[in-house]
Amino acid sequence: MNERVSVLVWRRRAAHRVSLIVAIALMCVPGLGRAAQPPGLRVPAVLGDHMVLQAGLPVPVWGWAEAGAEITVSFAGQTAKATAGADGRWQVRLAAMPASAEGRELRIQSNRDAAPRVLADVLVGEVWVCSGQSNMQFGLGGANRGQEEIAAADYPRLRLFTVPNVTAPQPADDCAAGWRVCSPESAGGFSAVGYFFGRHLHRQLDVPVGLINTSWGGTVAEAWTSGPALRAELPEFAPDLDKLAVRNEETEKAMARYEEAMAAYNAALAELYAREDDPAPAAARHAGLDVDDTAWKTMNVPANWETSPDFPDLDGIVWFRKTIELPAAWAGKDVILKPGPIDEVDQTWFNGERVGGRGNMRRHETQFWNVPREYPVPGRLVRAGRNVVAVRAMDAVGQGGLWGGAPDSMVAVLADGSDATRIPLAGAWRCQAEYVLPRRPAAPNNPNYPSVLFNGMINPLIPYAVRGAIWYQGESNAGRAAQYRTLLPTLITDWRTRWDSGEFPFLIVQLANFMGRAATPQESAWAELREAQAMTVSALPKVGLAVAIDIGEANDIHPRNKQDVGLRLGLAAQALAYNQDIEYSGPVFAEMKVEAGKALLRFTHAEGGLVAKDGAPTGFAIAGADRKFVWAKAEIRGDSMAVWADEVPEPVAVRYAWADNPACNLYNQAGLPMIPFRTDRP
Repeated sequence: MNERVSVLVWRRRAAHRVSLIVAIALMCVPGLGRAAQPPGLRVPAVLGDHMVLQAGLPVPVWGWAEAGAEITVSFAGQTAKATAGADGRWQVRLAAMPASAEGRELRIQSNRDAAPRVLADVLVGEVWVCSGQSNMQFGLGGANRGQEEIAAADYPRLRLFTVPNVTAPQPADDCAAGWRVCSPESAGGFSAVGYFFGRHLHRQLDVPVGLINTSWGGTVAEAWTSGPALRAELPEFAPDLDKLAVRNEETEKAMARYEEAMAAYNAALAELYAREDDPAPAAARHAGLDVDDTAWKTMNVPANWETSPDFPDLDGIVWFRKTIELPAAWAGKDVILKPGPIDEVDQTWFNGERVGGRGNMRRHETQFWNVPREYPVPGRLVRAGRNVVAVRAMDAVGQGGLWGGAPDSMVAVLADGSDATRIPLAGAWRCQAEYVLPRRPAAPNNPNYPSVLFNGMINPLIPYAVRGAIWYQGESNAGRAAQYRTLLPTLITDWRTRWDSGEFPFLIVQLANFMGRAATPQESAWAELREAQAMTVSALPKVGLAVAIDIGEANDIHPRNKQDVGLRLGLAAQALAYNQDIEYSGPVFAEMKVEAGKALLRFTHAEGGLVAKDGAPTGFAIAGADRKFVWAKAEIRGDSMAVWADEVPEPVAVRYAWADNPACNLYNQAGLPMIPFRTDRP
């Protein structure tokens, strides 16, 4: 699968698998949420029991009441007063406070209400916003050693708040959520990156930490940026923003049509689940050795079935059958089937008996779509001559089938290795659709529309006092890296301006390595997006970069090592937010000069010298004036590198880790990876 197709397939999966809250909720429209409630005292959800207030900064406390009501806020020996305006909104600011692990009450009293609003178990410490797309949303339970991490997540001074996935055409003032004390019961579904980051700070600073997770898988950065900021800096988004201003009865009609279509789709999905749960009836018609498949279609695999004229845009269940001839010497011996990756879920038979399967549609275990299958076949099923492999592939979104891997890796082999013969499984297979799932209806409010996630998932948090933000996003913008050079700084500046608390630290996770490894130097949209992220660090103050180029997974856009991501973000926070004198960045390219046919590169954040892990330095490419890059040799010289190639006597440009999934092994003495770069940056 090429880079473009792979990313598109992933984006469709992310959009499908992440929970869509698409109802046009009253709380998503400014003003309507208040009108639907009694006129008494109200505060936003982010102000609640178990919250953490930011230490060392003025703390806004706000809400709504009857117009003209006198509001008194009391906490930790402080009292502040305000009067509700004509729109009912009021706000006070508590003076900066030191961190405190003592759970205290924050009391809010209106002179129009008999009883005060009391928020219990309120701590004072460090508060961070955790935002982005699916790698930020990725839950703790899915991380490396996830169940062990959940069992150990007993941190009563760590508090968690998750904003629900909601879009809004205009800035919303509230969300439906609440603070939870971190425990094995509450941590499993929380952002893994956020949790490991917060745990690191909690351990290092020994103060309470509050984490606000506001993330949505498969989303683009412009959705997280306010409309006015986009209009000012990226006017290409103005036409879409104009459409958000149009709200009329057609909106409600569109939602009604969507809900009706979703009901029909869910009924069809239930039928697919039922068929998956009871494969026997279908297997009797499709999997047996003597099934007549002469009327079936033919498809050459590996291939996505949607590329076939027989199954365009098909989601559902498709059977594949292939007859293979096995040597007489194999009869009665155990065999290993290697049919390659199967998208998304499969059940596999050999001569009519089920021998394997991966994933489950009903339980949403569809993450194995790009994992090569290997299934043992017991010798009692193996005969000389004609044998039949049958695969029941199930897919509910995107492309499906026996799609991936090199054709020569799709084979049947003897389990004991006594015969090196490899029986090919690639090539022509018979195929027949068992069940066609209707296309999932498109929600009328797209979470990738400009500004709608800022409106629905960021604005309800403002002006809650925070120390800073961590950001793991960019996969969905990887095809527009040049635009991202402006878009990401615009988002950061926008958030800082609207929070009105100065240039708070903003820490970015650079995209991890992903997809196949290139045999030769080539262009890469993912490398360009990483470059845009790194450029943002130089463009704005107090922006940090957590490099993940060494901890991704070639076959999974959601790598499970979230521990090191959280650690590297934590190091950046220690340096940029808490002014600790530690190394927090990997080596950063500073300058290049050419001497005697070699490019000499100097790096910052390389005190004590550079380190190559696992052998000689790798990951460098070099080019002359013709810009034809070749792999290069490299040598460490303290905080510098010498890079050369015999084919390039007069170097002009050098690139490092410039690929979707590069081979690279350079670090500093702190064990942090070198930031990918190119010297020929535009």
